[in-house]
Amino acid sequence: MRRYRALPWIMATALLGGCGSAGNGPAVDSRDGLRQQAGEALTRYDQAFRAAGGAPFVPVGELTRQLGDWEPANGSFKESLSAGRVEAASTLPVAPQQAGTIVWTNGIRQDVPLISADEALAKLRAAGTGDCSGCAPLKLTGARLTTMTVKTTRGPATAPAWEYTIDGTSVRLARVAVDPSAIVRVTPPPWDADHPPEGLAIESATTTTASSELTVTFTGAPDPGSKPCGADYSAEAVESDLAVVVIVIEYRHAKDEACGDVGAQRSATLKLSRPLGERAVLEVTQGLPVALTITG
Repeated sequence: MRRYRALPWIMATALLGGCGSAGNGPAVDSRDGLRQQAGEALTRYDQAFRAAGGAPFVPVGELTRQLGDWEPANGSFKESLSAGRVEAASTLPVAPQQAGTIVWTNGIRQDVPLISADEALAKLRAAGTGDCSGCAPLKLTGARLTTMTVKTTRGPATAPAWEYTIDGTSVRLARVAVDPSAIVRVTPPPWDADHPPEGLAIESATTTTASSELTVTFTGAPDPGSKPCGADYSAEAVESDLAVVVIVIEYRHAKDEACGDVGAQRSATLKLSRPLGERAVLEVTQGLPVALTITG
């Protein structure tokens, strides 16, 4: 067997230094460092929230969505889109009204300013990553104002969106049409490969309206701590009035075991000081919001 590769959860384990049975967790100084990191994440989130005028719209993940699958003959279109190589082949419309409405599944509504199809296209291009200098740009032939479902820190929401048609394919693109001034977007700290952030990032959270319990999911060891290469998990939260940062604590079977590099979805449940309410849930490594599900 080979030793672990530096997968995110494995690297977090090494940094936390947890070992032994469930009674032996990370060293106190390691956990104190994570709490400080969480406090800094809360500060960044609070600043982003106030900069957006206290907007409740905190989307999670990408604001662009592909509708349909690329045809076999259009294999290069995927790379063009990933690189943000998209341009309008004709004049795109402005929004027919200045404001739209975001609607959450619990019925809460929020009016928001809208941007034109051209402005949304500029945001779509700016979100591109990767190098595809040799790819031909996608040509957008039209746009219409519609809606799309977006994951947010308050559960799924239906938001105004521009839907674009593309020359030479049946695939369409959708991009949120909400003005950036009404969107809370958290900027993580600069990445330092020599000193990466500590901790294990959660991927989603679930709670109920009245409960103070929060269940989070993350990628961890496939087996429990009673088995070789396994681990058990608990979690704690660092809280503010606007958000909570979840710290996952790992209790490994043993230190420095030679194990495989396969991870599995794991979960942990923690107690908050009060029900989550409208607060966001953030992962600890970069302080980014995660998707929330409210079950009742």
